[in-house]
Amino acid sequence: MSMFDEVRGGFSAARVGAMVLRYTYLLRSSWPRVLDLIYWPTVQMVTWGFLQTYVSKAGAGGPVAVGAGALIGAVMLWDILFRGQLGFSMSFLEELYSRNVGNLMMSPLRPLELVAALIVMSTLRLAIAIVPVTAMAVWFFGFNLWGLGFAVGVFFANLLLTGWAVGLLVAGLLLRNGLGAEALAWSLMFLLLPLTCVYYPVSVLPGWLQPVALALPPTYVFEGLRMLVSQHHVSVSDMAMAFGINAVLFLGGLMAFLALLDSAKRRGTLLQSGE
Repeated sequence: MSMFDEVRGGFSAARVGAMVLRYTYLLRSSWPRVLDLIYWPTVQMVTWGFLQTYVSKAGAGGPVAVGAGALIGAVMLWDILFRGQLGFSMSFLEELYSRNVGNLMMSPLRPLELVAALIVMSTLRLAIAIVPVTAMAVWFFGFNLWGLGFAVGVFFANLLLTGWAVGLLVAGLLLRNGLGAEALAWSLMFLLLPLTCVYYPVSVLPGWLQPVALALPPTYVFEGLRMLVSQHHVSVSDMAMAFGINAVLFLGGLMAFLALLDSAKRRGTLLQSGE
């Protein structure tokens, strides 16, 4: 069934809400799950925050210190990108762990409704992680991510769209290959880490690799953060470019998910989600 057939068949917000409620009950019933959402972002923020403090002091106000001023912000934005994708993938993995995907596909729930529920849960899980971490960044290091203004919302939207696009691809590969592809949920995003220039500008990359970096939406976000910290403004054209590329990636991820779901149905792997 194509994406357009899904839309014509009717989209039920009630079914999306029921799935979100299911995932919320699952999350709140296990404090280790909630703790894990906050633990790793906090460890990363504190570690890199102390590194930023050291580099800033060593730079004594020079260009090195200016670069270090964006470091803790880059760490938190990277966590938004990674946690946005992981929140999407983990909710889907819960269905595989409980061998419930086949039941869902036999229910009235439509694939696009499942995707919508996973997007809502990704946002909720990210909020649980990022709100206390950004508060601690202000407390420990005097860095207020929210103080950067409207640009932060644009950064968030772009990073989440990229994370969801990757999450859709991962979910499709999990449907097609079962839990044997589970490692992709944690590792695939890290392929983008050196290419999206999280901790350094695009100009550091070799010339032949720079076009690859500029084809990835998060690159514009991290470049925008450094520009915002050093020059106090963001390039509107760069952010528009990021949104345009993200639209293509998200649509491609959605189509890949639906195609891999259809393949899993035809091959009968929905009920065989083990290793």
